Amino acid sequence: MIRTRLHRSIASLVAGAAVATASLGLAGCSGGATPAVSASSAPATTAAGALPPIIADLGSIDGTTVQVPLGNTIDLTGDDKDFTHWTAEVADPKIVSFVPGKDDGSARFNPGLDALAEGTTKVTMDNSASGKHLAFTVTVTAKK
Repeated sequence: MIRTRLHRSIASLVAGAAVATASLGLAGCSGGATPAVSASSAPATTAAGALPPIIADLGSIDGTTVQVPLGNTIDLTGDDKDFTHWTAEVADPKIVSFVPGKDDGSARFNPGLDALAEGTTKVTMDNSASGKHLAFTVTVTAKK
């Protein structure tokens, strides 16, 4: 009986942590390379009702267009070494805003973009540590 309650408690904690993580809507932790994608290839919503971030790989995003629903984020992955050194210039900051990568000592967060208004804007990014330069377009679409 104690074992069953303990098992249920652990299962509840794990499920609660998963829902809390999904509902944050942050740019997410640093991870492996994932190709640039559009919102159409991502699931519509998570169990908690929040949209999952659009994952775009810094290694393949240059010259592409990334679509993201209004109110969602773009998680810029693929740079596990110099992710805190990226800066961005957004042609129309009313459409998207840049969120720098950071390491707070307990977690690492990729750089990202927050979708603020419907429209299309150019984004250029530079990495002061690696010398990399990227240019791409972001199209923010209506929420689905």
